[in-house]
Amino acid sequence: MIRVLVAEDQSAVRAGLVLILRSAPDIEVVGEAADGEQAVALARRLRPDLVLMDVQMPRLDGVSATRQIVAEQLADVLVLTTFDLDEYVFGALRAGAAGFLLKNTEARQLLEAVRTVAGGEGLIAPAVTRRLIAEFAARPVRDPGPGPDVLEALTRREREVLSCLGEGMSNAEIASRLEMAEATVKTHVSRLLAKLELRSRVQAAVLAQELGV
Repeated sequence: MIRVLVAEDQSAVRAGLVLILRSAPDIEVVGEAADGEQAVALARRLRPDLVLMDVQMPRLDGVSATRQIVAEQLADVLVLTTFDLDEYVFGALRAGAAGFLLKNTEARQLLEAVRTVAGGEGLIAPAVTRRLIAEFAARPVRDPGPGPDVLEALTRREREVLSCLGEGMSNAEIASRLEMAEATVKTHVSRLLAKLELRSRVQAAVLAQELGV
């Protein structure tokens, strides 16, 4: 079972999300939060596999809540966005969010996204991910990011995988392009994340774009 905590301040939207999630036999909604502070507190107490996190919430916004949850390794975070592509979403990327989901997504896609992120693959809905990456890569970064020298720790194969992540590819797509097993791709992704001290595939994808890998 995939244990999910739903964090959404609009009660009607939250109820709809919970209803959809509970329709799946392999997903269990273990808690509901109406603001960011409650989301963090419940994540600490319930230790869900995944938090479905709205970006704009009272008391503590979704970005700050995501940062705390990821930093404490309480759960993976799947961010809900209206796709305004504002600084909130960029902040969620930096905070270590594992994926992004549009609020108007269909029920089937919501369930697939939850399963995908819970399975360790953060790049959901490739078309959405690629647009996010492209938008954020084109924006000026207020604080200096890592330089190209950070890539020196990577092997040639890991750099190739990082480049594919920068294009918004899934593990299956990377495996096909680089002619390797999907399990091997997962191993390379895990290793490069550890070497680059990144929390998620999405962060790796943005880094690849920023460095022009």
